[in-house]
Amino acid sequence: MKAQIEDLRKRVVLTAGLIILIISFGTVGYTWIEGWPLFDSLYMTVITLTTVGYREVHDLSREGQIFTIILITGGVGTVFYALSTGAKIILEGELQQIFGRKRLEKKIKELRDHYIICGFGRMGKIICRELQEKRLPFVAIEKDPGIVTEREDFLLYQGDATKDEVLKELGIDKARGLISVLPTDAENMYVVLSARGLNPRLTIVARAGEEGSEQKLIRAGADRVVSPYHIGGLRIAHTVLKPAVVDFIEFATNSGNIDLQMEEVVIGEGSSLVGKTLDECGFGRDLGIIVVAIKNSSGEMRFNPTFRSAINSGDTLIALGETSKLKILEDLAARQGSV
Repeated sequence: MKAQIEDLRKRVVLTAGLIILIISFGTVGYTWIEGWPLFDSLYMTVITLTTVGYREVHDLSREGQIFTIILITGGVGTVFYALSTGAKIILEGELQQIFGRKRLEKKIKELRDHYIICGFGRMGKIICRELQEKRLPFVAIEKDPGIVTEREDFLLYQGDATKDEVLKELGIDKARGLISVLPTDAENMYVVLSARGLNPRLTIVARAGEEGSEQKLIRAGADRVVSPYHIGGLRIAHTVLKPAVVDFIEFATNSGNIDLQMEEVVIGEGSSLVGKTLDECGFGRDLGIIVVAIKNSSGEMRFNPTFRSAINSGDTLIALGETSKLKILEDLAARQGSV
């Protein structure tokens, strides 16, 4: 970015300098040769360089005619070159790109507890849409400038995610999590190593392409590793073997579905639900919500909990129900007071 601004500044300065130089040369020349007033010399220089075809301000001497030939020969081409360079900067949108980049960087600096999505390919776009659907703050980074030029309604940064300075520009020290879905396992591993070193508290999820890369990425610092080919193969097999189950999972996990959703609900420390059983909370009776599993703060998962199962602070409820009812449950999980 800095190099781009510096290059643009040099071209603007060169363009302006050439125009000022040739106009000054013509003005001084006419004043010295013909003895004209300064404004008349400036006017004669301008109409000569722009080739507008007006008559001379005053009759030219033979020396003045020779000077005019020199001025036209050397100056007109120089001015047109300078003007075309300036027009190119404006018409090709270089100024707009730079100012747009500055606005983008300002918005990124304002982010807190956000997610960084490394890679804006097919998987990256899906991840961004899901995060946007949940109204979570995030910024996506893509190395290919051709992809970044596509119009999107969220923060999309053009750069190399494997570089520490780029991750710092994306506010990795203030981020909540990082998702790396770059094309190769080597790139993803490089990002994981860099991100873990820059923010030890960061939650990192990485994509693994080749078999055996999962453990390497875990050792590099990833909290979770997802293999799209492995998951895709299982999904295809289950579609054949357990089609009804697959249909139900797709129905319950589709973010666009307003009838039924499966969500994670974290129980806050001061929540009124702490210490109560599922029966006492009345999720099924009052809200029509099914608690599929309870994950405690240590990571242990209790599947199909009974109505006598107690809820503790820091538990995560895996709940199934209508979107509006799940929102009520989220409010109860975070709110102090009586149910």
